[in-house]
Amino acid sequence: MFVGYLTPLLLSLAVLVHGQLQTGFISIDCGSPVNFNFVDVDTGISYTPDGAYVSTGINNNISSEYAYPNNPNLAYPLSDLRSFPDGNKNCYTLTPAAAKGSLYLLRASFLYGNYDGEDKLPEFDLYLDVNLWSSIKFNNASDVITTEIIGASVSDTISVCLVNKGLGIPFISALELRPLNNSIYGTELGSPVSLVLFERFDIGYTNGTGRYNDDIYDRIWSPYNSPSWNIVSTSSEINSNENGYRAPLEVIRTSAVPRNGSDRLEFSWTADDDASKFSVYMYFAEVQQLAKNQTRKFNISWNGSLIFGPLVPRYLFAATISNSEAFTGKEHHISIYKTADANLPPILNAIEVYMAKQLDELPTFSEDVAAVLNIKTAYQVNKGWVGDPCGPKNYTWEGLECNYSVSLPPRIISLNLTSSGLSGIISASFANISSMESLDLSNNHLSGPVPEFLKELKSLKFLNLEGNQLSGSVPTELVDGSKAGLLTLRVDEQNLCSSGSCKNKKNVVVPVVASLLSALVLCVALIMLWRLRRKQKSEADTSNGEGRPLPSKNRQFTYAEVLNITNNFQDVIGKGGFGTVFRGNMKDETQVAVKMLSTSSKQGSKEFQAEVCNVIIHRLFSVNGWTRNLIKLISRMRKQI
Repeated sequence: MFVGYLTPLLLSLAVLVHGQLQTGFISIDCGSPVNFNFVDVDTGISYTPDGAYVSTGINNNISSEYAYPNNPNLAYPLSDLRSFPDGNKNCYTLTPAAAKGSLYLLRASFLYGNYDGEDKLPEFDLYLDVNLWSSIKFNNASDVITTEIIGASVSDTISVCLVNKGLGIPFISALELRPLNNSIYGTELGSPVSLVLFERFDIGYTNGTGRYNDDIYDRIWSPYNSPSWNIVSTSSEINSNENGYRAPLEVIRTSAVPRNGSDRLEFSWTADDDASKFSVYMYFAEVQQLAKNQTRKFNISWNGSLIFGPLVPRYLFAATISNSEAFTGKEHHISIYKTADANLPPILNAIEVYMAKQLDELPTFSEDVAAVLNIKTAYQVNKGWVGDPCGPKNYTWEGLECNYSVSLPPRIISLNLTSSGLSGIISASFANISSMESLDLSNNHLSGPVPEFLKELKSLKFLNLEGNQLSGSVPTELVDGSKAGLLTLRVDEQNLCSSGSCKNKKNVVVPVVASLLSALVLCVALIMLWRLRRKQKSEADTSNGEGRPLPSKNRQFTYAEVLNITNNFQDVIGKGGFGTVFRGNMKDETQVAVKMLSTSSKQGSKEFQAEVCNVIIHRLFSVNGWTRNLIKLISRMRKQI
């Protein structure tokens, strides 16, 4: 139980002039014409077009049926809108003036107004960064939906995203950001949350506009009164500067008391489910000069449990009371009642009710975000990359795959930019995505050397650089990883040389076709002899055991093809002084033997000549299939030497 007087904080704040009230404001008229700026006549707030904050979408005007002058009270920003017929996720990117971690209020407004002539009410989701803010659903075409959320920025920018969930094209009419004092709207919920406005009432005042020039946070206050209440107000100034919540004068100078002095002030609401959590902020100021024999003292209960009291409001000083623990449940009932020793009824000037939104999803790891944004800028990637790369989970950026953890930020593990029109050198930003497992840059126009920094990607399991104009050789570490079966490596042939040497093809990992010219001459002669003998054999001798001649194709194999044939050199069937022999399988399931020239061999090419020719001579007249396979391999040597 809390006992005490509503003593305001002693803060010394300068009086702000009208222009200063808009410091840090971002006020966007979504869908307005380019370079069209205007000042709202009711609030004096300057609005700008949205072109600087969003790169997608289409500008539209609402139907004249719902616009001015048919709707004379329509706020100007609601007369137009931006719709997003393309893409599942479209985002506005805001850059607050305050530093990361600062508190802000965001407000989004929507008026369908049959802008598309379809007279079909859409339904879509609104996200703040990676977490759901609100589901937008209309009752009719003239329904104006305004939703507010209070949160702290987790980076230098804030993303407000509209997500198409297949129930109509998302759109937005206005978007506003207001910086807040970090000392207010605090919560004690034990985990990160945002506060979504449920209700904000100006108690006892029925003639207000709802927005006031002296509200430095530009909140919208809805008038609220009850037939069982009396309105009590003052024309005197009320000191709100010493209270961080800074309720505007028109709001705090009016209040309500029970018509029957012994009754309670009661306020109730119903949530959607039993797990809903709420924070309530109540504003109090004594607006009557009490006589010495008069006492206004009261308690506050929630669902029958005392939460505050006794409280004594100070004359012409504003104070704010909020619950330190969330109100959890579906049904909520606030009751304000006088104490036994009081002779005046309780008083209430204003109230705000917010629903806590759990921040279940975390934004992508900041270094990954910085890297992929640099890549987007460097190559002018046009894939609808907006908002957070990995979130929400079902709406990651095209070409990206992410790894998610309960307690750690998502990490980018795969980036597929094949056939994306990339040009220039390979950016060093790729190496900053340190958890990358798969990188596909094939079929672009990349040039320059194959960068050494690619070897710093320790988690890399797949790398495809084929179809570019890259020069130089693949880093030795990547080639070694490919040999060990740890990396699937796909590169063009000119990038196959071992690091530091392209002088002699003996140092390149290639199949048996990398023979010397002398071996080719000898083996070609043996081939001709074999062909002469074959003409003398029976039809059975010239078949492959299935009644079909074994096809022979004279062709050249790339290193990538050899990797596929040998399954990354995994099946060793023999070793010799010349090198290691691997079993391979062609696409038609024909088995072949592939020998890798060892750079450490002391005999080198001489042993290769003798070994190839000895095998051919030994197998020359056999009909078990190996002869034909060897002949096929020999025929493929011609362009490799």
